[in-house]
Amino acid sequence: MRILVLGAGAIGSVFGAKLASANDVTLIGRPDHVRAIEDAGLHIEGIENQIIRVRATTHIERILPNTLILVTTKVPATVPALEPVVPLVRDDTTIVALQNGLDSDRIVRDTVRGRGAVIRGITQVGAIFDRPGTIQYMARGSTLLENHERSQSVADVLDAAGLECRISPDIKTEVWRKLVFNCVVNPITTILKCTVGEIADPSLSRLNQLVIDECVAVAAAEGISLDIDFMNEINLAYAGSPNTVSMRQDVLRGRSTEIDYLNGAIVALGARHGLDCPVNDALTGIIKAMETASKDNRGGPRLPPQELRTQTTIRAGVRTPETTSSEIIR
Repeated sequence: MRILVLGAGAIGSVFGAKLASANDVTLIGRPDHVRAIEDAGLHIEGIENQIIRVRATTHIERILPNTLILVTTKVPATVPALEPVVPLVRDDTTIVALQNGLDSDRIVRDTVRGRGAVIRGITQVGAIFDRPGTIQYMARGSTLLENHERSQSVADVLDAAGLECRISPDIKTEVWRKLVFNCVVNPITTILKCTVGEIADPSLSRLNQLVIDECVAVAAAEGISLDIDFMNEINLAYAGSPNTVSMRQDVLRGRSTEIDYLNGAIVALGARHGLDCPVNDALTGIIKAMETASKDNRGGPRLPPQELRTQTTIRAGVRTPETTSSEIIR
């Protein structure tokens, strides 16, 4: 299959590397990452160690028939990444929005303006962007796709590449489930500058529960029933984890986070239904203030190298048949 990975950062590069052996893969990424891949190949380290020779570029000039596009950008980068590609999208192009947050697929659909077929996906694959040309592959995991007439062919290609994939009969609930985990773990551990494991500290239980309660109430107003003991799942999944969420890494690197599509989305949806979400609103405001401060300090503090190389895999959001899932929080 011809595959374009749009936004080839950590997750996109791992998918591209796994798919490249049996497919015609092109990674579309930032210039420094592309140059490093062209010069020395794509280095995958961690649970797998290999150097992959794969095509990489900063832009494309055409899309061939029956091409699959994996959109793996962070949500705020979706529109600028997609806009140059939109005129090239064909009716037989399949676009998988493999992203965090609510409505990433809607953003993709709005941007491509009816071209191609857009499918929502979420993944458990864990990876971090170490440096241009080098990705730390931290956790294998399954990927869920919404039920669409083109989903099976995509799932078959991912499965064949060792990227376990299945089709969910209820992708909306799965997206919401993942969202609640993200809304608790991402901003709180970023604000506290702590590891993921510290989210299970009993002193945070009240705050965690308040975030969960607001999320579940908004989900219910949206017609989504979340009959899940989130507190118990969070504590069981994260206690003792030395890992770090990527929201914290984004703040330290002076980049925009996905807060508007996580806690911020809860606040906005709550307002539509007349539901106040003061805790999610406060967390959103604090993260946005941290973003502003960090952008004024680009080139400043970074995570220690050993922490950047630590597994950033944390348990969250995608339900699997056999085990509690582990999920990278980008």
